[in-house]
Amino acid sequence: MAPPPPLNIPYKMGKFQLSHRVVLAPLGRLRSFKNVPQPHAVLYYSQRASDGGLLIAEATGVSDSAQGYPNTPGIWTEEHVQAWRPIVDVVHQKGGILICQIVHVGRVSNYGFQPRGQAPISSTDKLLVPQVGSNGIDVADFSPPRRLTTEEIPMIVNDFRVAARNAIKAGIGFLHSSYTFRIKGFDGVEIHGAHGYLIEQFLKDQVNDRTDEYGGA
Repeated sequence: MAPPPPLNIPYKMGKFQLSHRVVLAPLGRLRSFKNVPQPHAVLYYSQRASDGGLLIAEATGVSDSAQGYPNTPGIWTEEHVQAWRPIVDVVHQKGGILICQIVHVGRVSNYGFQPRGQAPISSTDKLLVPQVGSNGIDVADFSPPRRLTTEEIPMIVNDFRVAARNAIKAGIGFLHSSYTFRIKGFDGVEIHGAHGYLIEQFLKDQVNDRTDEYGGA
């Protein structure tokens, strides 16, 4: 008998027992109006959930300054938590595992995506030079960033901490006269540290020109 296709072989990933190896990547949908996940996302994730299957939710901002694309979801307010709950619940109802990818884009942004039209924040004040597409047209418009002060950086770290805690809270709650019952929220958190976003802006010596304790090599 021929062995099963590799994609159909179960896999133990930490505490999770996956029934197969087909994983939903964190695909940006740009449909979370005002950064709030919408009801139609329930159907989207439900259609991709399977018993023992792993899904990684689209990149989700940790604060109002984390945005660099239109209509990306957030998880820094209670409104965001409430909006994620039916999405998380429907994936769990189908036996799926859902991970929340949290992100701050840093200087990969412009004034239009920032609260009160302020400058994007970064490890540096160097402008990100847009990549030019094959048609000769710039594919993005970036604004000059503002270098974070040493005192501000722990606040950004805390934004990630709050976002992770909110992901844990994003389950369906039921109140009873004598107790509160809550189905678990997201099964885990993935911290986005690539694609030139804020974390990588600190890790890359070509970008990080700081001279304080958060500086490059």
